[in-house]
Amino acid sequence: MKGLRGVIGRVRGWRRGWHERSKLERIDLYTRVTLCSITWFFAVSWGLLPLGETLDEGPVAMALGAAFLAANIAQSVLSSRNLTPAFDDYRGTEPFPPGRLRLPAVLQVLMTGLLVALAAVGGVKKEGLVLLVLDLPVAFAIPYVLIVPVRRFLLHSAAFSAAVVALLAAVGVPGGLLFGAAVSLVVVTLLVLVSARPSVWSLSVMWQAEEARDMQARLAVAEERLRFGRDMHDVLGRNLSVIALKSELAVELAQRGNPAAMDQMVEVQRIARASQQEVRDVVRGYREADLPTELMGAQGVLQAAGITCTVEGADGPAGIGAPAAVQAALGWVVRETATNVLRHGDPRHCWIRLARTRDAVVLEVENDGAGAGRPLGGADGDDGGGSGLAGLRVRLGALGGSLGAGAVGDDLFRVTATVPLTARPDTNGRLAPSPEPSAAPSVLPEER
Repeated sequence: MKGLRGVIGRVRGWRRGWHERSKLERIDLYTRVTLCSITWFFAVSWGLLPLGETLDEGPVAMALGAAFLAANIAQSVLSSRNLTPAFDDYRGTEPFPPGRLRLPAVLQVLMTGLLVALAAVGGVKKEGLVLLVLDLPVAFAIPYVLIVPVRRFLLHSAAFSAAVVALLAAVGVPGGLLFGAAVSLVVVTLLVLVSARPSVWSLSVMWQAEEARDMQARLAVAEERLRFGRDMHDVLGRNLSVIALKSELAVELAQRGNPAAMDQMVEVQRIARASQQEVRDVVRGYREADLPTELMGAQGVLQAAGITCTVEGADGPAGIGAPAAVQAALGWVVRETATNVLRHGDPRHCWIRLARTRDAVVLEVENDGAGAGRPLGGADGDDGGGSGLAGLRVRLGALGGSLGAGAVGDDLFRVTATVPLTARPDTNGRLAPSPEPSAAPSVLPEER
């Protein structure tokens, strides 16, 4: 019973691990498993079935057949182990260690000699020999085709095929079987070439596109930081220079006993207070969420990351026509959910919808690529230990609003925020529900 539970737990772990992978990671794993499966498919079918003939051909044929099977299995194991470094070499992330090809090359020579010996003693005949020839180069060729240029692979394959046909001819294999062996070697060479190399090329292109998308997202964040730094420099640069000059002038006037020093210090105080207010305005514009700005920003960042973003209802009464306090609250929702779309899942499309009911504004942010892995904000609305959606619930709760988050179908995740039109800030600058519909302010006060 415990053994069965352990197996079930392992299967669930594999399933969970599969769903936690992104789509690209799944494609990567699928490609690797497929290429490994090709090797083992040849080994257990065309590389094994013909060896049954050796059971009736005496102990020498049986020994040669068993040795060929053992060498074939060892070659398949090495091929599976060499596939990952061959992938890395093809993508240019890490060169393939040359020493890892020595043992496979020795096994390839050994398998060729055993096959020729089997043909010489009559251990396999007719179609069986052709099938063994078809299996002979597969395990070695699949990793090898990824680490050498196509031209070199074809030249080496042609030389190997010629050598195998010549050796079989030397031990007396009839011309018809020699032709079949030659055709088999050509077919398996082309099969390996068109199955392995294009698959890994496509995978490499997808990984490069993913890396480019991540780079675009990071550049968008960096540009926003530069914009904020530039705004702060523009606000503080001139005023701090004026304050420094007037302070120096006040010191000189005070040293001379000139009462005008007091006037200069009053001016310094005025400029300092004005600068403080300007800095607050800049920071408030950066920290406070303006709905139209956040919608444009979210759409720009998501599109820069390769995610198609569609915004609906922003130009209608649900967007611009809503009170400023409501727009600010919904702007926070747009900012946080757009961040989570970038962080979680593997989205390709995002939809942002605004709608206005009789007494509230409803915002929906929906994205695909959630799968069964961790969606944006998690299954319970928590963003994996952060304060994202949980913080939004607190913020909207102070307005009398609500926030819902959950999966919609197998691949979609939706966040729904509802904010009443009567929301207004309290006396401390924090948003709170308004007891009177007419009390909604037109601007959001400074956040403390």
